[in-house]
Amino acid sequence: MNKQDSLFEPIGIVKNVDPLFESGSSHSSYWEEGWIRFCSNGLSMIGAFALILLFVMAIIGPMITPYTYYETHLQLKNSPPSSEFWFGTDELGRDLFTRVWWGARISLFVGIVASFMDLVFGVLYGSIAGLFGGKLEEFMMRLADILYSIPYLLVVILLMVIIGSGISTIILALTITGWIGMARIVRSQILQLKQIDFVKAAIAQGASKSRILFKHLIPNCMGPIIVTLTLTIPTAIFAEAFLSFLGLGVQAPIASWGTMANDGLSALRYYPWRLFFPASFISITMLSFNLVGDGLRDAFDPRLRT
Repeated sequence: MNKQDSLFEPIGIVKNVDPLFESGSSHSSYWEEGWIRFCSNGLSMIGAFALILLFVMAIIGPMITPYTYYETHLQLKNSPPSSEFWFGTDELGRDLFTRVWWGARISLFVGIVASFMDLVFGVLYGSIAGLFGGKLEEFMMRLADILYSIPYLLVVILLMVIIGSGISTIILALTITGWIGMARIVRSQILQLKQIDFVKAAIAQGASKSRILFKHLIPNCMGPIIVTLTLTIPTAIFAEAFLSFLGLGVQAPIASWGTMANDGLSALRYYPWRLFFPASFISITMLSFNLVGDGLRDAFDPRLRT
């Protein structure tokens, strides 16, 4: 070995290699790259698996027991978990296993529907404000600030007085103020994209506003939009559980995680399983959505890639 060769040393195995390069694909699309990064995140995959299991059980859970969510067995009230009643029974002898998964249907439905309504209104509102700019943008964003200052609990109470309580009231109340966060994120993304050359080229070629918006701007915002949507769903689920806990949500005998937690709170000292199961599933659902949201953010946000 001569003197020049001794100046070079092997660097060994490179650690923390981006999984995109490990896949061997040099021509992957933006979505393929994001999917590879998401799948390499262990916590996010655990959250995704938990969500899939929750959705499957919400569908088949009430079907695999011989009881309904409203069927009472007064002689078996407050029974602990057993082979007959897997999650025990409540103060009226109703099967908690059936009620938990029926409540999952209510909570997941409210959370997902409210979040997708936030998606539609927020994306359209924010993209229009960011695209047109000027006085229109100033008016639209100040209007959003005014709506954001209204507590959704007050909105729920007002809507209950006007149209009555129920699932539709909760969804409408969450939608009235819930879309503003999405609108702000989309607006900021649109303002950045407007300065990029491909958008300026489309404007120079005489493309219409609608074509620029739906063909160029919104598709290039889908990464932050999906991440925000994923993080909005657990917020809506918790809001529904909180409102039902206060008695402002779904009414008896319909089961909801919030109403079940409210019923179990008074019996916590003597019958803890009545609060444990609904509270646990609320926590697991919110944690799983947040893990998936964090994984999507790390996968699709270029500033957070390592």
